[in-house]
Parts: sequence; C-alpha cells; structure tokens
Amino acid sequence: MFKTDQKNDIIAENDIWEVEYPVMEHFYTIQGEGAHTGRSSYFIRTAGCDVNCWWCDVKDSWEEEGHPKLTVRELVDAAKQSKAPFVVITGGEPLLHDLLPLTLGLKSAGLQTHIETSGSSPLSGQLDWITLSPKRFKKPTEEVFAYVDELKVVVLTNKDLKWAEENAAKCPEGTRLLLQPEWETPKSVDLIVDYVKENPEWGISLQTHKFLKVP
Repeated sequence: MFKTDQKNDIIAENDIWEVEYPVMEHFYTIQGEGAHTGRSSYFIRTAGCDVNCWWCDVKDSWEEEGHPKLTVRELVDAAKQSKAPFVVITGGEPLLHDLLPLTLGLKSAGLQTHIETSGSSPLSGQLDWITLSPKRFKKPTEEVFAYVDELKVVVLTNKDLKWAEENAAKCPEGTRLLLQPEWETPKSVDLIVDYVKENPEWGISLQTHKFLKVP
C-alpha cells in the first residue's frame, strides 16, 4: 500500500467528509481491464487531465469545469451502497487531486482503493493497488515506480513496446506487466501477440467492457 508522506498525512476524521472533488461520473460496473478484469468494482472518474491522449475515449473528463463537485461523504456512501469490494479511482488524471481525504473515507468504509494513473503527478492517498499506464508524451514522476503493482502500457506501434520496456525496468520485482492494444488500432493486436510470445514475462490486457458493452 502506498501511504502518503505529505504533511497532512493525519487528517481528523471529521475533516475529510466535506472535501470536494470534481467528478465526471461514478458508477458500479465490472473492471474491464488489467489484472482485476472481470471483478465487480465501483468507479470514480475525476475530472481534469494534463495528459490528453488523442485516443482517449473519455475526453469529457479532461476539463474540470462543467462537472459537479461531490463530497467524500457522497462518494463513499454511493460506493458502500453498491457492495463492490474495491473502488477504482481514475480520470482524467486522478493524481491532479489530493486523494488522501477520499481514500481515507473509502478505507474507513472497508473498501480497497485502486488507482489507474499515468503517474504524471505525485502520488497521494492510501492506495491498495496502483496501476501505472505511462504515456510517452507526459512521462511519469520517478517516485511512482517504487509503488507500482501493475504496469499497463497502451500499444499502437513498436515505439510503445520500447517505451514499455523502459518503464518495466524501473518497476519492482513482481509487478504485473501488461500490454493493451489501442482500441482503434487493430494492427497493434498482432504486434502485441508476437511480442508476448517472445517475452512471456508480459501479458495482454483487453478492454473487455467494450466487448461486453458495459460502462
């Protein structure tokens, strides 16, 4: 688990519940990607992004303005009611926000906290599972690598395979290494399959929620 070393590491319980986050959407679903594919989960998609991948399928999350601000209390209550075992905090880029209040609230409710991030901003919060999806045009901070549980690299071309290797070399032993084809780039599938056959320490992540047509 990543435990923040920020000065506000200890926040009085009564202080966290009214902290607000800009949220594009939050919903109960099935995790469609990565190591936890197929598991029920509650998604909190924060608004705001400094990476802006051209292939992003949630471009509405890029701007903070225009999205409602929800309190930790509102988000935790919704996640609890879903009965999901864990919450995935994603974006946008969730690390543009201080996640300590939100993750403390979720953990006080007995929920595991997962994050999907490009790593472009410093880590914050108490996190049980960190999925790093680094982008070549907005590199991750160096500090994130020590805490990565899962490295998931979106692949379009051979350049992305090299990028995946560079990032994997910085991750701890035992990190799950996954390559994910970009949905609109069919040729990336053959590229990844051939690579994984030659490099079996890597696996393949598919966007199964798109095949299943679930959010």
